[in-house]
Amino acid sequence: MLNGLQRLMARIAGIPALSDAAALAARLLVAGLFVPEGWGKLTDYADNVSYMTQFGVDPRLLPLVIALELGGGLALAAGLAARPLAFALGVFCLLAALLFHRGEDFSEVLEFRKDFAIGGGLFALTALGAGGWSLDALIARWLRRAPAPGPADAVRR
Repeated sequence: MLNGLQRLMARIAGIPALSDAAALAARLLVAGLFVPEGWGKLTDYADNVSYMTQFGVDPRLLPLVIALELGGGLALAAGLAARPLAFALGVFCLLAALLFHRGEDFSEVLEFRKDFAIGGGLFALTALGAGGWSLDALIARWLRRAPAPGPADAVRR
């Protein structure tokens, strides 16, 4: 027997627009973190090379980091390739925590936990997908509607 809260949650879960809105909000909120960070690394390249070197991370990885944060963040906001990008960004968050936030002071512990929490949210987005209000969903709908090529479509010589 379901209690009142369980019945309410079941009703909410049955409304696709709420799930789509939640997925959109998740994508935009996460992108709002990564896009400015990627842009900042691009515009302040030399300082970021120095920062990475200070922690023993090869600065030749910086272009990949910028592409993931800036390009991946923008694509995630649009819901394009959301699952693989969310997974990649989730792994990136865990690595950033382990590489850059190992300190014992309160701010480093907080940054470490924050990166792990963001990674967890990204892994949930990986599992759940971009939702119906995304380019992934639009492309899937478009591909389902495209008629399969038939014999009349064959090129004749």
